[in-house]
Amino acid sequence: MAAILFTTILALSALYVPQPLLPVLTVEFGVARETAALLTTVAFIPLSLTPLFYGALLETVPARQMLRFAVLLLAITEGLMFVVEPFSGLMVLRLLQGLLIPAMLTSLMTYTSQVTAKSDLPRIMGWYIAATILGGFAGRLVSGLIASLMHWRFSFLLLGIGLLIAWFWLGRIDDSGAGADACSVEITQPNLKVVRKVLGDSLVRSTYALVFCFFLVFAAIMNYLPFRVTELSTNADEFRIGLAYSGYLMGIVVSLNAVRFHKRFGGAERVMAGSLVFFMLALLVMIVPQVEVLVGGMFLLCGASFLTHATATGYLNRYMAQHKGMVNGLYVAFYYSGGAVGSYLPGYAYRGFGWSGFMAVLIVVLAIALLLALRLSRIDSLSHTDRGVTGS
Repeated sequence: MAAILFTTILALSALYVPQPLLPVLTVEFGVARETAALLTTVAFIPLSLTPLFYGALLETVPARQMLRFAVLLLAITEGLMFVVEPFSGLMVLRLLQGLLIPAMLTSLMTYTSQVTAKSDLPRIMGWYIAATILGGFAGRLVSGLIASLMHWRFSFLLLGIGLLIAWFWLGRIDDSGAGADACSVEITQPNLKVVRKVLGDSLVRSTYALVFCFFLVFAAIMNYLPFRVTELSTNADEFRIGLAYSGYLMGIVVSLNAVRFHKRFGGAERVMAGSLVFFMLALLVMIVPQVEVLVGGMFLLCGASFLTHATATGYLNRYMAQHKGMVNGLYVAFYYSGGAVGSYLPGYAYRGFGWSGFMAVLIVVLAIALLLALRLSRIDSLSHTDRGVTGS
């Protein structure tokens, strides 16, 4: 399991490693902030489109085989990021990485389910979720540290070396853990009839729209935070920018305790609504023009965001008794579609209206998400009432 967790951390690190480097990239390549931000956007786009395809592919290709192939190719692209000169070349490589990372994540979850006993799956998946969050933070912090000590290109080179280590390590594990009591992931072939059926449910549609909105805001903050830090502090190097993401670690605490929040506060809908309110408060706090306040607001923002995420996924899987593979695949699609939009378009609000205007736009988007959460509560209440009338 150690090899799986190590690879998971590297996969998420690869997704987010450019973010603390964006200010220095704008200077070195002479591009606008929005153009530099595309290094994240182009990686998000395949993440919103390919999970269902890879899930279908895993019906014929062993998970470990596909995982090792994707890890090796990702290592090669990271090495190329060290030597490619034009910014357009970096963009092409990031697009390729965006195609490879979902292959890794889908394979990692599938392989883990195949070699893990059902009784152990909740504990193992808890570790997996923690590894994804740790990878998101480590990719930003370590790349910032390496860039401040050497050159930003070494961040990609060392990540490529780490992926080669993972590739060798994965070659030493096998499928011997699979057995009669092993769990399995439902893999669903893309099916338009099933898609229409899933999207035909108003509660599911509202949840997907909520997820799109909140991750749009989260991705916008994560992508443009480095520029705000450099505005507020002349001493902000890549390492200090990486440290500004420390609030990301709140996600580990919150995700692993999401069920306790549900029991304490009366259900998933209330938790989502409450966490979105705290999300909005975090944005208001982060308007204050002080680095310390900005970083403190990140802890509140990340805690609220990951609680919304953990709650929404569990909520959908409890609600939908059928087609869970498609439900989860569409969830990923809406989630990363929001990320693709949020990592780029809000930058124009930042350019035109400054940080306060940027935040105002994001607060409006979160207000829409909050209205959707309240709508979920009403839909759920009506369904309970209908069931009560039917049963009386």
